Amino acid sequence: MAVKLRLRREGTKKRPHYRIVAADTRSPRDGRFIEILGEYHPLDDPSTIIVDDERALHWLQHGAQPTEAVTKILRISGVWEQFKPGDKPQRDRAADGDKKRMNKKAKARAEAEADA
Repeated sequence: MAVKLRLRREGTKKRPHYRIVAADTRSPRDGRFIEILGEYHPLDDPSTIIVDDERALHWLQHGAQPTEAVTKILRISGVWEQFKPGDKPQRDRAADGDKKRMNKKAKARAEAEADA
């Protein structure tokens, strides 16, 4: 049986919250699951993430494949670092925040001011 770590939608209309579950890959998104591993509340400010680190690590070590969203949540909570030490995100958003986006005219104007 192939196991995936994925999000299961809970909550009411326009007020979602999610459970992080270990489920068979063939079961539907909100269907049967094996075990609840945590919760994710995206609408809280800041968003709330609760993960049972020990059980999530257990499933990862036994071959469970996390979805992209769950992988991001596990990185934030620190479980991913325990599973794969030194595995950094592909893109560091902190470094990207320093760059300013400018159109062609603004770039030309900035270059002209720098030359003058």
